[in-house]
Amino acid sequence: MRFAGAAGPRVALPQNLQALLFMFTATVCFASMHTAVRHVGSEIHPFEVAFFRNFVALLVSLPWFLRVGTATLKTRRLGLHFLRAILQTVAMLMFFVALSLSPLVIVSAISFTAPLFASLVAVLMLGERIRMRRGLALVVGFAGVLVVLRPGFSDINPAVLLTLASSLLWAFAINFIKMLTRTDSNATIMAYLSLFMTGLALIPAVFVWQWPSASQLAWLTAIGVAGATGQLLVTQSLRIGEATLVMPLDFMRLIWVSLLGYAFFAEIPDVWGWIGGVIIFASGTYISFREVRLKGRPPKGESVITPPG
Repeated sequence: MRFAGAAGPRVALPQNLQALLFMFTATVCFASMHTAVRHVGSEIHPFEVAFFRNFVALLVSLPWFLRVGTATLKTRRLGLHFLRAILQTVAMLMFFVALSLSPLVIVSAISFTAPLFASLVAVLMLGERIRMRRGLALVVGFAGVLVVLRPGFSDINPAVLLTLASSLLWAFAINFIKMLTRTDSNATIMAYLSLFMTGLALIPAVFVWQWPSASQLAWLTAIGVAGATGQLLVTQSLRIGEATLVMPLDFMRLIWVSLLGYAFFAEIPDVWGWIGGVIIFASGTYISFREVRLKGRPPKGESVITPPG
C-alpha cells in the first residue's frame, strides 16, 4: 500500500500499519454484513440468506480459484474438510437466525465466546492443557456471558442461546482447522470450505425458498461481498502484521454494530451487553495472546477473529 505526495517519491506504509488498516476495514465489513442480515432477514428466511452469503462469496473467490488451479484441491483429508464445513454451516445458520431475532450488539458480544469454547474443546480434541492463567481467563470470560444474560433479572433471549450454540460449533471448527493446517495449505482449506458450505447451505434454504426481489437480491449480494471481503482482509492483515497488534482491533466490530443498530433499527445499546462484551472479548484476546507466546506462532486469523457468520 503506497501513497504519493504532491512532490517526491511514493512512500510505502509500514506493514503493521497496513495490517491495522486491513483489520479496521474488516470490522466495518463484518458489522455491515450483520446489519444487512438483520434487515433482509425480516423479509427472507435466514437460511436462504446464509445460502446467498456463501454463494456470492464463492463467486467473488472464483477468479482466485481459477488462477491457482486444481492443484489446490489435492488433499488426503477430504472427510475432515467436509465435517468442518458441516459444523460451520450449522453455526452460520444459527448465527443468522440469532441476528434476525436479537439486537445486534447482544449477538456480537456473545459471538466473542468462540475463542473461550475453543480452548475447552482443544483439551478434548488436541490434548492441550489448561494452565492456571488460561483457566482464570476462561472463568472471567464466561462470567461475562452471565453479565449479558443476567439470569434471574431478565428473560433469557433465545437468540443468545442460539449464538452460544453457534460459537460452540465454531469452536469445534477452529480445532479442526488446527488439525488441517498440519497437512493442508490455507488455500486448500479455504477452497473446500467455500465449495462445501455453498452446497450445504442450499439444502435447508430449499425448504424455505422464496425468489428475492431486485432490492432483496442487492442486499443479499452485498452480504456475500462484505463477508468475503472481510475474510480476505483479516487473512491479509494477519499475514503481514503481528497478531498481537491487530487482534484487539476486532473489538471495533462491537462499536460499529451498536452505531448501525441504533441508526437503522433504533436499538439502544444495552449497557450490560457492552460490559459483558468487553469482559468476554478481553478474556478471549488474552487467551489468544497466551497461545502466541507459548507456541511462538499466531493463531489462524480465520479461526479466531472472524465471527461464525
